[in-house]
This record gives sequence, C-alpha cells and structure tokens, in this order.
Amino acid sequence: MAELLAPTKPLAVNPLKACQPIGASLAFLGLADCLPLEHGARGCTSFNKLFFMRHFNEPIALQTTAMDQITTVIGADSNVIEALATICERDKPKVIGLISTGLSSMQGADLPRTIVEFYAKLPEYADVKVIAAAATDTLGCLESGFALAVEAIIEAVAPGRSSVRLPRQVNVLASAMLTPGDVEAIKAWIEAYGLTPIVLPDIADSLDGHLIDAGFSTLTYGGTTLDDIGRMSQSAATLVIGRSLDRAADRLRERTGVPDHRFDSLMGLDASDAFSGALGSIANCAMPAKIARKRAQFLDAMVDTQFQIGGARVAIAADAGLCAALVSFFTEMGAEVIAAVAAAKAPQLANLPLDSVVIGDLEDLEWLASDRGADLIVTNSHGADIAKRTGAALLRAGFPIYDSYGAYAESFIGYGGGRRTLFRIADLLAANFHDLRPYHSRFRTEPETGPGTASRSLSR
Repeated sequence: MAELLAPTKPLAVNPLKACQPIGASLAFLGLADCLPLEHGARGCTSFNKLFFMRHFNEPIALQTTAMDQITTVIGADSNVIEALATICERDKPKVIGLISTGLSSMQGADLPRTIVEFYAKLPEYADVKVIAAAATDTLGCLESGFALAVEAIIEAVAPGRSSVRLPRQVNVLASAMLTPGDVEAIKAWIEAYGLTPIVLPDIADSLDGHLIDAGFSTLTYGGTTLDDIGRMSQSAATLVIGRSLDRAADRLRERTGVPDHRFDSLMGLDASDAFSGALGSIANCAMPAKIARKRAQFLDAMVDTQFQIGGARVAIAADAGLCAALVSFFTEMGAEVIAAVAAAKAPQLANLPLDSVVIGDLEDLEWLASDRGADLIVTNSHGADIAKRTGAALLRAGFPIYDSYGAYAESFIGYGGGRRTLFRIADLLAANFHDLRPYHSRFRTEPETGPGTASRSLSR
C-alpha cells in the first residue's frame, strides 16, 4: 500500500496537471460532428486550444462564450444562448459540448437551465444535442474532466434497456490515459476476435491526424456518432479501460443493463492477458493466431531488453490513471520506480507497490529524481528541462507532448504497444549511458609498451 503525500506548497511551482475543461473538451472531441463550447473567458479557451494544437499538430474545433468583467458579475446566460445559436446557424453541428470553467462555476452558472431556455427560445435547433458538463478548473485534472464529460454524454444520450442483444458487438469506454494510437490498437485487437467495437469517445477516429476531402471543418473530423451511442444498449458487454471512468461505467450499466469488464489499464503482460481473456470469453473463442504471435513477440522483447531495463531507476509524473499504469508496467518489467508524482488523488494510487505517491507538480518530480538518482524520467514535454538538469533520459508520456512529432499516434498498450515501448525505453537508457568510461581497478599495473609486448604476453 502506498501512502499518498499531499502537497504542502501554497502553489504549483512547475505545474504538472492540465485543467478539467481541457479533459472535458478532449472527450467531446471524440464525438462526430461536435463542437466543444467552453463557458468562460476568451483567454482560457485560447490557452486550451493552443495546448491541443501543439499536442495533436492539427486544427482543433473549440469555441468560447467569451465572458468578460460585466457578464461575470451580472450573469452570462445571454452569452451562452447567443453562442449556441451562432454555432447552430453557422457550423450546423449534431452535438455541442457545453463545458463550465472555473470562471462560470464561481459565477454560479446553471447550464442545464440555460439549455432549456435556449431550446424554448430557438425551437428550430431542437435537433442539435447540447450536452452540459460541469468541469471547473479549481478541482481535479484533465483525467477527471474527461471522465465528467463521458458521464454527461452517457446521461444525456445513452439509450435505455433493449430486448435485442448483438452477441458480436461490444462497447468500449476509453479513458483519458489512452492516445489515439492506443484507441486504434484497441479496436484492431477487438476486431481480431471477430467482435465489433463501439468506442466512447473515439478519439482515434477524430484526432488521429488525417486529411478530409473538404480540406477543413469547424467540427470534429470523425468520432462516435449519436447513432452509435444509441446502439450501445444492444451490445453483449462493455469494456471499461481506466478506473477514472468507474462512475460513467456504473451509469451506462444502469441505463442499458449491459454487463461490463473493467481494467485499470492495458499496459504490460498481465493487463494484456486479462483483456485478451475477456475478449475470448465474450467471443467464445481461443486467442487468434495474430494476437498470439504479438504476445510471443512481446515476451521476446522482454528478454531482449531485460539487462537494460532491469534495475533501471525510474521517476514518473502523470495524471493518476496513467501514473498508476506506468508504475505497474515498469515494475512488471523489472525496473525500480523510485518516485511517482500524480496530478490529483485517485483510489488506485494507494494500491501501488510503492512506499508513497506524491500528489504534486514537476518541481516535486525534479527533487525526487535528483535526490534518488533517476536513470529515466517519464512525463510530458514539460519534463525535458528536468531531464537535462538531472542527467536522466526522458520518455514522453501524457499531455501535452509538443516537442515530438506523432506522439499522439504512439501506442503504449497491448502486446504490440508494449513491445515498441520496451525497445524505446532500452534505446533511451542505452543512449544516455554512451559516455560512461570503463572501470579500471586501482590495483592494475600498467601494461608493458613497445615492440613485442603482445607476443611476450601471449607466450606467458
């Protein structure tokens, strides 16, 4: 059991976490024909949009109600209604994700009531689904904001129980710890068992970095459709990936009656075997040959990299779910996790095989990595300077990653993703140790030099 050490600093010196509105916006970006609308100031949304654009290297659909000093004091309901009407008229979305921020939450905005007022004043837009998600900046982190939005989507759109069951269809609730590359790998994994997945939200379909025939759209480029969500009650099972989505999973099970299988993560051999076992049980079949081969390749990679990774001293900083997944992965691979820093508290952190987990920022990570001699630091791109100062290698993981092309397409999960991750880690560690000099004992005598030395030493 790990002790959770709460922060004692009055502020974050080198922030680790991203705010809840970013996480909520990310979840809505996984819906098709959607436009997230943040109810707050222009600067907040501009800042969030910049983070997304640097991370995904793509244009991102994101709007704001543009609260100012006056509307913050007297109320901004008219801003919300005007913004919703403008978006419906100009962009013609099927879904609008209306997200509260710290500013609107402190102002006391009642988004559900405002949505009712919007439909009453403008009934011509009744076919546009407006979903409200309360995600203030003052609490949680990206991961919790993402989970709140998924829960709001299920509450607003998920159907009731159905008498129809499609035995080859499964639901997937994908948490914020998963990259678009991860989600794409999960869909291929499920399809290998002959099953059809409905992923909520499907950022692999909308944020994988693809061009569209139209060239540009103010809405999302893909994602889970409302029709897809409407068919979730007919699935044989729901696969929930990430403990942060437990409340959303509970609500989906209550609404649809579909049984679920829950996984803390899909990183590492044990987690991958558990997921494959669940798929085999649902599909009533043995592990497909292509998956078995990937598993064998992963095992071989574990053997190939054991001398580089085994015993390596690793310091990790991320949102709680990803932090827990990375700790479990490195521990399973034989590395020594000397420090773990999470952006916010979560129940699974207490179950990690560590003495303690710090709820803190990247300054805490730097102190721990420096004091305990980390060989490898695992965090987002803000850890690059820390790695330089401490002399450790850096494995980029989490959000944001803005100094590496295609980071969003990387996959850490499953047998294939685990194999590639092991090779990447081993390469980083090997490259970071290239300047080490060989050890020479102080008792060694200087070798003879000059002609014939080699022949004389051989003759002895």
